[in-house]
Amino acid sequence: MKRVIVFVFLLLLTVTASFAATTPEDIARAVKPESLQHPYLYFTADDVADLRQRIETDPTAADIMAKLLAEANRLMYTPVETELPPEAKHPRYWSDNKHNNYVSSHQRAAQTLAFVYQMTGDEKYAQKAFEFTDPLCDMHLWMYRAHEFPIIYSRVWPWNVADDQVVFSYDIRSGHMGYEIAAVYDWLYPALNKRQRDRIRGALLENVILLCRGNYDYHWWANAYRCNWCGICFSGLGAASLALLTENPELVDVVAESYNRMSRMFDEFGVDGGWQEGRSYWAYGMNSCMYFMEALRYTTNGKYNLYLHPRIKANPADFALYGLTGYFGDGSGAIVGTPYFLTRLVEETGDDEAAWYLQNFLGDGSTMWDILWPKTDRQGKEPRVKSKHFRTIDWAFMRSGFKDPESVTIACKAGLNDDPHHGHLDIGQFMVTWRDQYFITDLGSGKYFYDEKYFDEIRWDYPQASSKGHNVVFVNGEEQICAKYKDQPWQDGIGGKILDFRTSDARDYVLMDPTNAYPGKELKGWRRHIVLDKPVVTVVLDEVSSARGAEIEARFHSEAGQEAHDNFMLLKGKKGTMAVIPVMENAFTLREGKHPYLPVRKDAKFQWIPYFGIVTKAKSDNTRIVSVIVPVEDADEAAEIARSASTSDSGETTLTFRYRGKEMAYRFDGEDEGLVLAR
Repeated sequence: MKRVIVFVFLLLLTVTASFAATTPEDIARAVKPESLQHPYLYFTADDVADLRQRIETDPTAADIMAKLLAEANRLMYTPVETELPPEAKHPRYWSDNKHNNYVSSHQRAAQTLAFVYQMTGDEKYAQKAFEFTDPLCDMHLWMYRAHEFPIIYSRVWPWNVADDQVVFSYDIRSGHMGYEIAAVYDWLYPALNKRQRDRIRGALLENVILLCRGNYDYHWWANAYRCNWCGICFSGLGAASLALLTENPELVDVVAESYNRMSRMFDEFGVDGGWQEGRSYWAYGMNSCMYFMEALRYTTNGKYNLYLHPRIKANPADFALYGLTGYFGDGSGAIVGTPYFLTRLVEETGDDEAAWYLQNFLGDGSTMWDILWPKTDRQGKEPRVKSKHFRTIDWAFMRSGFKDPESVTIACKAGLNDDPHHGHLDIGQFMVTWRDQYFITDLGSGKYFYDEKYFDEIRWDYPQASSKGHNVVFVNGEEQICAKYKDQPWQDGIGGKILDFRTSDARDYVLMDPTNAYPGKELKGWRRHIVLDKPVVTVVLDEVSSARGAEIEARFHSEAGQEAHDNFMLLKGKKGTMAVIPVMENAFTLREGKHPYLPVRKDAKFQWIPYFGIVTKAKSDNTRIVSVIVPVEDADEAAEIARSASTSDSGETTLTFRYRGKEMAYRFDGEDEGLVLAR
């Protein structure tokens, strides 16, 4: 037994040591720049025959290649525009996108042609690829104008970033271009002359590597380990440096720095795989990191394999799978990730749940990367437990299953209000999804715009980022606060906590305490209980502490149409109807409202964003608001449920109502800090 313990201990030491800070000398020994011969980032000349065989025998790869070849042949006769369209000084205001479209279309053309050259061996494609690359090399910077000083300077900086930020010469597009043009350089190298090679090499040095090499800490994103910018930017730096090692072997120092900083970013992943910026930013950041991760893994023969970082290996796709419907912050509740990225996660980690997510939610690939890394045929295993609490970020998801639209999914969050980059003031927020529609929803920037001022402190006045645009509680209109404001010190502990999370085949339960998300002047305490009685019954109990006589509002937003009745709200969706039925001893009103929304954009159109609230006056220091949220056929059924519902508020709270022939009962026992759902 002692030998087993010693072995496990040594194994853990080995895993930890493999992600300790590496050195340029270590990288040089692993990569051996003197032995490299292009292409080598993702495949070698010896691998090309196998890739061609895959294209001949695999129908998906064959279809992708046929499409790429058709596009390459069209590009052969496409005149290359060499004049870069000017970019407006305020692109998020003017938003014509001509400049960005020019850059992205030239990059895609160059990469497509370079890959087709490798797969066919026909150098005409390589020369045309260089024609599309040359104007990109002529650019002064590879940045988005919105990320240069005039606009980005007033941004509120994220965690681990000092306020004194003045250097803005490298951004996420620089990172994208770094790993994209690195691949073009690597694939075209055998067909180019020295001047052509040096043209691309010079651009990678000037627009990516030398802007940051030795000066990392002057760039805000270099230490922003909880922001996807960190991984995207270092992926470009690392991949570009790897691509240039044949001419510039000294760039192993940039490779080492990129590896070390990316590893620190992965250290900030939650113990369950959660990422505070949200699921779409997790997918965007990780997919971008993958290009450097793959190139480094491949060129070091697996010695430096960031897929095996403990925070990735343990939960490679849990956030993507369990977090479905979690439309929090600026993120998305939709399916996220690409087939080739998930394939690499599955193959490197061997995770069955990631494989199940890939096979059941992502279709076949359609890109050149899907030829390189074809979708794994590993079927994986559906998780037995469908609900999950992401403990580090304090998000929770409750459901009966992942794929049945007839069952309800509830997404809810607590955590800290300490992400001024993509977070919202939404502690205590929850969403209810049924029949593929958000009946209780987040507004989300994905449904609106990143405009000229969205990332400044004024974002807390936007309905989609402020607490007023979320399904939270207000006492006399008091809103939540952020832990960080422009040029102000961080405030620790601003936010909330999930105090209890339970899941079973029949019922799930979450208890949140969002009290510390507020200034504490009006709202003295708030505990939100959410119960999912599977498959479709939702019960929300809000315990609110305030001064007597205060106005308390529990607010709701919905994608469905609102129809107010005397004692319930009907939500009419595309494929069904739900009712929100307040049950409480206090008198209440259902109050409808709407947010005015007009983004700072040239062609913006004014919108009203509707919401409604359950509003009551506090008769004592503690007020309890119960909301029953259930599917109904019509207003008559909702009215019948409302008539049957009752609650008793003594030391405990008991809720009863009748729903579709069944007596529903919920008892919340009183404890020192407040109520808790009886076990």
